[in-house]
Amino acid sequence: MLNLCISATASNQGKTILTTALLWHFRESVRPFKIGPDFIDPQFHKQVCGTDSVNLDSFIMSKEQVEWLYANYADKEVAILEGVMGFYDGDNKGCSAYSVSKLLNVPTILVLDGGGSYITISAVLKGLLEYKADNTIKAVVINNLSSKMHYALIKNQIEADHKNIEVLGWIQKKLPALSDTHLGLDLKDLSKIEQISKEVLEHIDLEKLRRVRLPSHRQNNTQSPYPFPPIKKREQKLAIVNDENFSFLYHDNLNFLKKLYAEVVIVDSTKDEVIPSNCDMVYLCGGYVETEEAYERHKNSENFKNSLIEHAKTKAIYAECAGLLYLSNSVDEKKMSAILDIEFTLDKRFNRLGYYYNEQGVKGHAFHYTKPTEQSLAKGFDVLSKMPKGKGVVGSWAKGEVFGTYLHGMFRGSLNPLAPTTP
Repeated sequence: MLNLCISATASNQGKTILTTALLWHFRESVRPFKIGPDFIDPQFHKQVCGTDSVNLDSFIMSKEQVEWLYANYADKEVAILEGVMGFYDGDNKGCSAYSVSKLLNVPTILVLDGGGSYITISAVLKGLLEYKADNTIKAVVINNLSSKMHYALIKNQIEADHKNIEVLGWIQKKLPALSDTHLGLDLKDLSKIEQISKEVLEHIDLEKLRRVRLPSHRQNNTQSPYPFPPIKKREQKLAIVNDENFSFLYHDNLNFLKKLYAEVVIVDSTKDEVIPSNCDMVYLCGGYVETEEAYERHKNSENFKNSLIEHAKTKAIYAECAGLLYLSNSVDEKKMSAILDIEFTLDKRFNRLGYYYNEQGVKGHAFHYTKPTEQSLAKGFDVLSKMPKGKGVVGSWAKGEVFGTYLHGMFRGSLNPLAPTTP
């Protein structure tokens, strides 16, 4: 099995284009993974290769849990892990490309930006290699180059300085297929992916890439003890609202909920589908409901909204972030479902970003630009803080069996998934 982690010195250095190209190249036999708490990259991974991407988060989950998750989902001939930010970034929280690749014994290919430099690139690599001696960096790809001659200068220097590092090739500066395409997280037109991938891989030695390995120190074992709370089957029906507006659904959360509930159905609010009347619980995923585009979609979903309001009268709802916003009266002038008597406003700057703990010590993450009005803030509970039982601002609201929170969670490790403690 070929296992690779793709990382870099920072964001916007070429991780995405190399990951994309490799996922496309190995599309018939690859399982993508994303290190850290990210909803957008996994959606993009699936668009490129057709296989669901799985998040590996060693802050939210224990090391044993991450190992189990990887062993359980690494079911293809190739596994590609996309890192987060720079190689060591996030290590203070225990979740970085370094920490996860080390935990799983996956070699790292480092993308280095060679624009405007050559010897210094080798010095930067030296710093990365020596910062932690047990790192997993085994190979490099040089990005943002305009000529083979420039690449040869960098390659020769790295090979002279770092005998154990493979130099796999280079990526051309200003690729033609990228000239009028934004490859980042908002790419919807995938028609150029093949052309882009071929251009990215044109000067990369794929045979040498296939030989990138770390010494094996253990066997991944899918039969290892299940390191999570035991699953106690609920003889209930769960409806998950998951669509273009409510798109933030971790693949493992979905699989776990299918094990937990007797029946799980997916509801698409953008097609004005209704909540089945025999559902016991509704899970409203995160996503975007406050943008103009999303609001236009859900303005035409009256049947869905009415069925959710009817469900909320006697039954349970669990909502994350965008789901929370949809339960409110409004976000600025945009009307929502008014299931919860609260209002939100949209700021130009984010109000939360990163990992958080709730008051029960449950770990999760949040990233949002909205905030509750002062009146609504007073109705909330469950402080979300950067440290266990630390200072913070309330991030949850409830009424009866309806619960909404800004905290995104990974359910498999939760004691009471979709059944949080309310005030």
